[in-house]
Amino acid sequence: MRLVLVGPPGAGKGTQAQYIAAQFAIPKISTGDIFRANVSEGTELGMTAKKYMDAGDLVPDEVTSAMVRERLKEDDAADGFLLDGFPRTVPQAETLDEILGDLGQGLDVVLELVVDDEEVIRRLSGRRTCRNCGHIWHVDFDPPSREGICDDCGGQLFQRDDDKSDTVRHRLEVYAEQTAPLIAFYAEKGVLVGIDATGPVDDVTERAIAALRPFA
Repeated sequence: MRLVLVGPPGAGKGTQAQYIAAQFAIPKISTGDIFRANVSEGTELGMTAKKYMDAGDLVPDEVTSAMVRERLKEDDAADGFLLDGFPRTVPQAETLDEILGDLGQGLDVVLELVVDDEEVIRRLSGRRTCRNCGHIWHVDFDPPSREGICDDCGGQLFQRDDDKSDTVRHRLEVYAEQTAPLIAFYAEKGVLVGIDATGPVDDVTERAIAALRPFA
């Protein structure tokens, strides 16, 4: 199965990607993993990407796409894969079509994790991170025994700037601007399947696997 996973920040893509990839015995491929691998291995693409990342700039589409192309050529992706974090835009989706066409492959399904904005804001703005050990707690879903104190190491908990509600709202606006056209693009191709991604993680996983089983 050749699968792309899409959804807003806070939809649980990273968690679901692991479970889905394990269930269907396909590699989970994320742009973050690809970047880290290329940088650590010192590839030409990795060094190019590092220059942009070190400067705090976005890595250009052509560099990201070239990394994805090289990753999809690897043996473990020959019979299927789960892509998380790519494509994010319609031009990237068109590039992915070209890459797969060159490899004699096609995309089977795009799974959209559907979560409303207020739920995303609740999920992300409730996160608290330990300054000492980095453990992430949640004021509603996984609160520490003592407010503001990490159960694991006694460190101070804080709210990352990325998790502040105003920042989360902005991230959602950017996601909607970039990704709404992407979702429409895949819907027109007839490969888009959406599931409700609210509720317990196990329930969402069950819905995802049930939706994907016909494509396996």
